[in-house]
Amino acid sequence: MNEFILPAGPGRKGALARLILFLNRLDLGSKWILSCKVYRKTRSNDQNAYLWGVCYATILEEGVLEGWTADDLHDYFLGEHFGWKEYEGFGRKKIKPIRRSSKLSTTEFMDYVDFIQRTMAGKGVYIPDPNEEFDG
Repeated sequence: MNEFILPAGPGRKGALARLILFLNRLDLGSKWILSCKVYRKTRSNDQNAYLWGVCYATILEEGVLEGWTADDLHDYFLGEHFGWKEYEGFGRKKIKPIRRSSKLSTTEFMDYVDFIQRTMAGKGVYIPDPNEEFDG
């Protein structure tokens, strides 16, 4: 899939010209689906590394949830924060989180991490903020 980000501001005119060139090069013998959506910056790799390397690692190191993995924590917190969707099939029910962290904007991701910190603080587990000097 080709993705094209149309910038705001002065660079927009040149970007529009490149978009028109791209559209003119599409095979006229094929049908095409084009879609547009507002650009949102999604969570960064550093934010994701903090989530897995600090938040989840701290919870697991505290030993308050025996037998849990980081993946278990990830699904649990996503579901608790954003809600759950229930599926049925083969005589069984399954739930999974409505949203995934990879699709969150940077602000939504910060709110999600804050939710994890607050939840765990209520259970006596301190999760340091990003870039915080912390000697456990």
